[in-house]
This record gives sequence, structure tokens and C-alpha cells, in this order.
Amino acid sequence: MSKVVVTGGAGFIGSHLVQELLKRGYQVSILDNLSTGKFSNVEPVLISKDAEFVRGSISDLRLLRKVLSGADYVFHQAALPSVPRSIKNPRASHITNATGTLNVLLAARDNGVKKVVFASSSSVYGDTPTLPKVEDMAPNPQSPYAVTKLAAEQYCRVFERVYGLNTACLRYFNVYGPRQDPGSLYAAVIPLFINSALTGKSPVIFGDGEQTRDFTYVKDVVTANILAAESLATGVFNVGSGSRVTINRLAQLIIKIVGDSKIKVVHREARSGDILHSLADISLAGTFGYRPRYTLEEGLPEVVEYLRQLG
Repeated sequence: MSKVVVTGGAGFIGSHLVQELLKRGYQVSILDNLSTGKFSNVEPVLISKDAEFVRGSISDLRLLRKVLSGADYVFHQAALPSVPRSIKNPRASHITNATGTLNVLLAARDNGVKKVVFASSSSVYGDTPTLPKVEDMAPNPQSPYAVTKLAAEQYCRVFERVYGLNTACLRYFNVYGPRQDPGSLYAAVIPLFINSALTGKSPVIFGDGEQTRDFTYVKDVVTANILAAESLATGVFNVGSGSRVTINRLAQLIIKIVGDSKIKVVHREARSGDILHSLADISLAGTFGYRPRYTLEEGLPEVVEYLRQLG
């Protein structure tokens, strides 16, 4: 049985990844300091003898070396997310996302890990007008968060070149799904819109709403991570749906699914650091077998149902 480690495994994406890895017969160590993750996300899987939870930080190199001992793969999901948060506190984002990734790579190198799969971000592309975004485009980060993800990618490349540690960096495009926290000050747009609609409030759109995003369902992201680990793939790969939608259209889709036609959207001033358009070219990830299965129309009802049950 292969041992794997999921950093940030109690988080939104990490907990879905843990669940699927256990289903596939892996022995899974979950490392999370619960600063943004929730123990309730992984508590149900801890009845399995193949799952263990370690509360700790990727800032703790000694702990990382201990947790990664004997691991074949590391799925590095731990991060301090959010563009607005990074603008407010760039140093905190750097310590977790850049220095924390360096620590993970050091511990992986020292333990002879086969591959590190790193959760990067489409934000590294910035607001370059060319669509779709292709991996060999020049990065143009527009926020401290994007800079930290790009720095972490470069560490991954260097560790592969200098130390022979295999790495795959997956640039996520607007991931959504159950367990994404709508109550966070830095919540993503989909849980925010759904929570507003479920309580009869107006979803708030920053800007004119004609900005576009490539939204990716969390189960597709989980599949991409496992395919990247189990294949020979190394380097940087886009993980998206390969299609885009305006934020205005997204809001209308959510209002329709919630079933309250009286709800109207509200527009406010555009936010600093937000990009206008995003769309992934996912053909490179296709080389290791990635094929997104979920459309927005299929994924959104699952998120609405999840948040409805939370009340």
C-alpha cells in the first residue's frame, strides 16, 4: 500500500482529495493547521485505519520531515488563499505559500518522495488579454498571492532540475464545490452567491459582471491531482473546464437553481487585483489523461444542495 501525504488536507479541495485517495486504497496522512481548513471536513474518514490526521503547519520543517517519512507522493494543497487577503497582508501569504512550499520540497527531497503535486493557480497569468491561457505564456501576476504561487512553481522546477525531485504544478482555474466556505471574509464567488440567494439576498457583483471565469468542479480537480501523481507528467499544467462564463450569467444560473426569481443582483465597484477574463487551455493536462466531466449546470446544483443542508 502506497503512503501519500496531503498538506492542507482538511481544506476544501484537500478533503475531497483525501476521500478519493482512501477510496483508491492509499494510506493517507493529512497535515493541516486548521487555520482555514476544518477538522469536520476529514473527521468522517478518520475511522479508516488508512487515514491519520496531524495538526501542524508547513512552516514546521522538522514536522514535515517526520510526516513525509515513507511517503511515495505528496499532494501539496496547503496555502493561505485569496487575492484580497494577500493584498491586505502580503507577508503572511509569502510565508505560507512560498516559504511553506520550499519546506515541503525540502522534506520531500530528504525523504526520497517520488513526486510532489503542487496546487498552483491561474492567477499567475494575470490580466494578459490572450485567451485561452497556455502554460508557456509569460506570467504576469497582479497580486501578492499570484506572486507567491509563481515563486512556489519556480521552486518546484528548480528542485526537479537540481535534486531530481519530480514535481507537477497544477494551475487551478476557479475551483468550486461542496465544503467551500461561504462564511469566510475571503469566500469565493460561487458559495457567496449561493448563500445570498438561499437567504433571499442580492448577490453582489464587483464591476459590470461581464468579466469571465473558467470554473472547475472540485471532483475534476481531484482527478487531475491523482492522474498527475500516478503518471510520468512533470512541469506546469492548467486544470480548468476549458469553458468560460460571465459573472452575470453565473449569478442568473444560481438564482434559477435556487428557484427565487425575485432576487436581483447588485453591482459594486471593481476590486483591486481582480483579473477581467480567464480561460484555460487544458490540452497539456490531457496528455496525462485529464478530461473534465462536470459542467457548471451539473456542478452547481450539488453545491446548492450542500449549502441548503447546512442551513
